[in-house]
Amino acid sequence: MADESLGPCPVCGREMIEGPSVDRHHWVPKSAGGRATDDIHVVCHRMIHRVFDERELATGYADPEAVRAHPEIEAFVKWVRRKPADYIDWPKSPRKRRGR
Repeated sequence: MADESLGPCPVCGREMIEGPSVDRHHWVPKSAGGRATDDIHVVCHRMIHRVFDERELATGYADPEAVRAHPEIEAFVKWVRRKPADYIDWPKSPRKRRGR
């Protein structure tokens, strides 16, 4: 049985293949009342949660466009686009953020 394509990842744009490399992401965290989810690469999901805390996700990064526009995510996307669709790993840690 062939792996089923789930379409492009809303963060990196790479094709998603059904299986362990894909996860579900709440754009608005459940703790802030979010219910809607989208399929997303595991590595992209991990990076989102490394860069943003739940408050930031709920107030300023509650959609893929806003997430992709963040400089740390932009750099990550350039890096991860060279990886295969089923790549699973921990993304590079973002540089220490000012004010944290």
